[in-house]
Amino acid sequence: MVEKTLSIIKPDGVRKKVIGDVIKRFEAAGLRVAAMKMASLSRKEAEGFYAVHRERPFFGSLTEFMSSGPVVLMVLKGDNAIAKNRELMGATDPAKAAPGTIGDFADR
Repeated sequence: MVEKTLSIIKPDGVRKKVIGDVIKRFEAAGLRVAAMKMASLSRKEAEGFYAVHRERPFFGSLTEFMSSGPVVLMVLKGDNAIAKNRELMGATDPAKAAPGTIGDFADR
């Protein structure tokens, strides 16, 4: 089933200049970038986007980080795009991310 999903290259990925490498991994997995935009999120925008995590202890540091520099917002499209994106992203803890995932580009 063809799906669309949002994926964000976070400020550290932009600073490390791995945008192209990340996109190559998505494309190699059969996903295509249907839309893409570089933006800088304000703290308020980050808080709104991550509102579901408002009560979690990491909310403040997450929203501070996501508003610390430019991000790349992408709409990925393809067969089973949601599951493929999650698989390619790897574990949210970079230390636990499998090799070959986007976690390869994270600080460990």
